[in-house]
Amino acid sequence: MTEAASSAAPEIAIRLTDLRKTFDGKEFVVQGMDLAIPKGSLTAIIGFSGTGKSVILKHILGIYKPTSGKVEVLGRDVASLRPDDLTDFRKNFGVLFQSAALFDDMTVLENVCFPLVEHRRDLKEKQILEIAAEKLKQVGLDPKHFQKLPSQISGGMQKRTGLARALALDPEILFYDEPTTGLDPILTEMVDDLILETHHHRPGITSVMVSHDLDAAFRIADYVAMLHAGKVLLFGTPEEFFNTDIDLVQTFVAKGMKRTKPN
Repeated sequence: MTEAASSAAPEIAIRLTDLRKTFDGKEFVVQGMDLAIPKGSLTAIIGFSGTGKSVILKHILGIYKPTSGKVEVLGRDVASLRPDDLTDFRKNFGVLFQSAALFDDMTVLENVCFPLVEHRRDLKEKQILEIAAEKLKQVGLDPKHFQKLPSQISGGMQKRTGLARALALDPEILFYDEPTTGLDPILTEMVDDLILETHHHRPGITSVMVSHDLDAAFRIADYVAMLHAGKVLLFGTPEEFFNTDIDLVQTFVAKGMKRTKPN
């Protein structure tokens, strides 16, 4: 490989190599999966229900350990990390959960402060409050809502709060786990735009979105990975998905698209 070709190859943030996972020793949910997610990209993981999307996410986060194969994140073998090291390593991650998963008895501001209180013991209270307030402003939440409880704000505001909390530690990788499931079309588009805006305004950050929403995947993602039968059926750009001759991909895309198609 020439020096020019080597320098052009993208740096990989997340690499799965021949990953296999079984929970009962018989049936493999993941069957020799290979996947390389480029650093700085916004990648969507799609597929039929039960194809292993959430299982893959939990492997990357270190919640599950592979039956065999390897999961490397930012150059580290996640499964080999000791519990204390894994906890420390997870500071590189931010996660926006499907339901935002806010603490009901904490205010909006306190929710965003939580990871800072837990993991940034070097910061004083004033600094923590300032960082939390800044993250909330970055995701477009008005300060008049900072002292409200999650039950006192709208679903869209809850999503913004959850994203601000995910950004609190300035992670290198942001994960979105089904961020628009159960939302109405207007709120869905708002969340899609928020994800895209957040990605573009944080140079170098890697964003990974697990989603059933193909419209969002093809509208905002740089790359899309479609899972099927425990493997990656296709990894490529949205354009490559629309131009593929793989019958199953064509069928899945045709039935899943509702709002938009790439130009």
